[in-house]
Formats: sequence, structure tokens, C-alpha cells
Amino acid sequence: MSASFASALDAARAAAAAQHHPQAALYMVATPIGNLADITLRALHVLQLADTVACEDTRHTQSMLRAYGIDKGAAQLLALHRHNEAEAAQDVVQRLQQGQRVAYVSDAGTPGVSDPGARLVAAVQAAGLRAMPLPGASSITTALSVAGAVAWRGAPDGFVFAGFLPAKSAERARVIGQLAHEPRCVVLLEAPHRIGELAQDLAALGARPVTLARELTKQFEEVTTRPAQALSEWIDASPQRARGEFVLLLHPVPVPVAGDGGESLRVLRLLLQALPLRNAVRLAAEITGAPRNALYAQALEWQRAGI
Repeated sequence: MSASFASALDAARAAAAAQHHPQAALYMVATPIGNLADITLRALHVLQLADTVACEDTRHTQSMLRAYGIDKGAAQLLALHRHNEAEAAQDVVQRLQQGQRVAYVSDAGTPGVSDPGARLVAAVQAAGLRAMPLPGASSITTALSVAGAVAWRGAPDGFVFAGFLPAKSAERARVIGQLAHEPRCVVLLEAPHRIGELAQDLAALGARPVTLARELTKQFEEVTTRPAQALSEWIDASPQRARGEFVLLLHPVPVPVAGDGGESLRVLRLLLQALPLRNAVRLAAEITGAPRNALYAQALEWQRAGI
């Protein structure tokens, strides 16, 4: 057993052993996105309890389990990835029908969002069996929590999860063109070998603020907010910045001030050149009659994006 997690396993048993964990159930278990200490006590208990652990990469998952001091034999690990998800999902269904507890983990984070887990859950439910969620780490909500990109007054509530955009340049550019008209916050994911191309394509969004988060929860974690047109410059400034896994948040577009042809924003920009933000917003609202909340949200976005 790993000495650093020995007490965590004891705490997991103490906290969750008395809870009901039925047989013949699929447990969708969230795992850390980088920092092993972000595992939950309930996840540790269920991973110990599971008869089978289905996963995207058996070697990666075996390494994670051993780090926690959890020993699973090769026969207890089942590979389930995008190349075999249909057949492997039926294998899981058969194991559940035999009364097994099966845990499913993605390579990192909450499963069933951007991995084969969704198809697995659909197959399990179609067979009349139960799927149980175990919440935990998620790169999406982790990035959102430090971006300040949702629930702004004057901007649309909520966010849209777009995930990985198409690999082909022309198709990716087409999708970005569609997202340019989405007023809510948009969440994207990207791999290191394509982040440069994505940043170049996002430049078409101009001054729209984008938060880029890389290596979340790891030693070299970085989170920055910049105009879309400046992302490539930031990434190219250091070879390190093109490494790791990425979450990108396209900030929401503040609700436009109707009927003034953009005059209120022009006045706000002029006032911001000479006055503190709050004073500029107050005067712009008095001069133009535009809603103060909308002007304030826009001024904050300009400030955050450095434009």
C-alpha cells in the first residue's frame, strides 16, 4: 500500500463502508485530473469494492490504483475505449447481469462527458440495469471556477459545452464561426498537439475574451485570460505553454444595449481612458441611458482581457 494514501483508504472505509453499494450496478467514478490527492473517499471505497474496473487505458488506470494502494488483477481491468466501446459495453452488461459491481473511470476527471462512458451508460440502462454517479474532479468546472466567465450581470447565464472541435482546419473554422454567434460562455477542450492550430483559428473572434487553462491541478498549472486574437502570441512566448491538456472558455457576450447603435459602448470606452471603472460606468449610464449593469459587465470584460 502506498504510505501516502494508507490513511485515506482507512478513512474511505470508515466513511463509506456502511453505505449501500448494490451489486449489479455500474459506478461512474470521477478520478483526479492531475493531482492524485483530489480523489474522494467514496471513490476510493468503490474502487476497492468493485469486481471489475472498466477504463480507457488499463495501464494508466492500474498505475493510478497502485498509487492509492488498491490491488486489482489484470482480469479485473477491462479496456473500454472509442475503438471497442460497443463490444466492451456489452461485456460490462454481462458482468452486471452476473451480479458484479463494475466501476468505470475515464483517463481523468468525471466520466461520461468526453469519453466512451456515455455509450456505456446507455447500454447499461437499455438492459434495465442501474448506473450510479460518484461526483468528483472535472476539468470543465475546475476551469469555470477560476475564469469568472458565467453569471455576470448583463451577460447570458449558463454555459455551452462544445468539447473537442473538429481536427480538420476547414471544419474547425466553420464551427468557430457558429460559436461566434453563441452569446453564452463556451467550453472547449484541446490536446497539446492541436492547441496552436486552435489558437490561430480562434483569432477570428477578435477581442472576445478567452480563458485558457492548462495542466489544471498539476505543478505547472497556468490560467490566463486574453483576447482571442492574442492567444497565439501568448502560447508562442514559451515552449512550455504548448504542453499539457487544455480547457478554453470563450467568455459570454454581454447583452447589447438596444437601440443606440453602439453609442453607449463608445462613450464608455472614452470615459474609461480618463476615469476609474465605476465612475466611467456611472457617467456612461447617465449620459446614454444604457443599463448600468450591462455597461459594468462589458467594462470588466475589457479590463480582464486587457483591451
